[in-house]
Amino acid sequence: MKPTWRKPVGTLALLTAVLVYTVLIVALVEPISAWPVLAQTAIYAVLGTVWLLPLRRYLIWMETGRWR
Repeated sequence: MKPTWRKPVGTLALLTAVLVYTVLIVALVEPISAWPVLAQTAIYAVLGTVWLLPLRRYLIWMETGRWR
């Protein structure tokens, strides 16, 4: 198998996207900290898993070059 450019570029793009997402979530910490504890738990659980939704297709693209 011949290495492709998609894996290193995809890895760097993924790390950049996770960094940007993290910065956005950290910006929300101040307003969320005023919420009740159960609401904070729920929102952080959702925000902690929502970034995984596009990950499958992205990893498939890195491996095969197709989005499906």
